[in-house]
Amino acid sequence: MEESLDPVRVKRARIANLVSKGMRAGTALYVLASTVFFIGFATGFKQAQTVIIVILMVVGSLLLAPAMVFNYGVKAANRADRDDSW
Repeated sequence: MEESLDPVRVKRARIANLVSKGMRAGTALYVLASTVFFIGFATGFKQAQTVIIVILMVVGSLLLAPAMVFNYGVKAANRADRDDSW
């Protein structure tokens, strides 16, 4: 007999997948911004480098901050499910 999939857990898994992608992308943008910063620091900052750093930091923050909040929520929901299953 097949078990039916819980729609809440399916939705939570989909959100967890998006959270994982958001965290990876946000972190990658921060790393890229840091790389551009150190290149600019070594070569003398140009206006384009400054603009690129700011854009990367803003977009990285817009991706990373909500992903961290949703990651906390998904983990708390999974923990609550585990505790309630006993």
